[in-house]
Amino acid sequence: MPRKARIDAPGALHHIICRGIERKKIFRGDKDRDNFIDRLGNILLDTSTTCFAWALIPNHFHLLLQTGSTPIATVMRRLLTGYAVTFNKRYKRHGQLFQNRYKSILCEEETYLLELVRYIHLNPFRSGLAKSMMALDSFPYSGHGALIGKIELEWQNTDVILGMFGKRVSDSRRRYRKFVQDGTAVGRRPELTGGGLIRSLGGWKEAKKIGKMERVKGDERILGSSDFVEEILRLSEEKMKRTDRLKLAGYDLDTLAADVADLFDLEPDRIFGAGKYPRLVQARSLFCYWGVRELGMTATFLAEKLNLSQPAVSLAVKRGEKLAKEGGHCIPTARNL
Repeated sequence: MPRKARIDAPGALHHIICRGIERKKIFRGDKDRDNFIDRLGNILLDTSTTCFAWALIPNHFHLLLQTGSTPIATVMRRLLTGYAVTFNKRYKRHGQLFQNRYKSILCEEETYLLELVRYIHLNPFRSGLAKSMMALDSFPYSGHGALIGKIELEWQNTDVILGMFGKRVSDSRRRYRKFVQDGTAVGRRPELTGGGLIRSLGGWKEAKKIGKMERVKGDERILGSSDFVEEILRLSEEKMKRTDRLKLAGYDLDTLAADVADLFDLEPDRIFGAGKYPRLVQARSLFCYWGVRELGMTATFLAEKLNLSQPAVSLAVKRGEKLAKEGGHCIPTARNL
């Protein structure tokens, strides 16, 4: 049975869980953990991806990420591939390090953000790595320490979470810590590891009746209310259908370049050439945005075609999105597809 496509969009909140193959250790010591953290931080900064929470356990890890200019799938591919290569070299091993596929659950931010932060940051406590809340405060391999001010990480966003607990940082940290401590009595919260609303009702793949009228739709890739799940699935299906229609219509890189060049009164070849004057930068930004978001191309692929770095393409996508929204632009020859 084919796997379902991952669901993603700029601003989407993802709870990511990745385990070692056969549940074996993926972190054998602090050198491994430090390498993973350095790699994660660099990639998040490169891709403008926000991290709200994280925790490293010997045989798995949790991340709570918000998609920026680069799809989460690209972020995770860079992270896992690079780390696995380093790990295998260090321990002179061969073969797969991680399970076939990490779990990525798109979550309803308003409802689940704080619950997920608490759940993820309590993992070291529940796993026995930190024997008490005081030990958890000093545990160096989770984002909890950053939120209470014990460690400083450029790539972890603490402002959003602390802002939910008050205006003064000292008060916010105290209230946040109490919120986490209160969670120690709640239990493991298995519903937070994927499609919790529907799992609690007994099934993912079909609508279940509640009472006489209300129907709840679920999907193992999404954690949220019925309305949220329905809306995410609808938007995802629309995007996939549009991408398929574009490809079936023969819409490719050259067609896209011609459309963008026409919009900016340029020759199509200029899109692929060097130059940083404003109109060309704008054209190239829109080209990258439509290439990634409309045609499903990767930033790495476009970087090769444009002779740019992958982070430069990711920044161009972000600029292109702003241009498209402010100018009301859509791909001209694909408008009716």
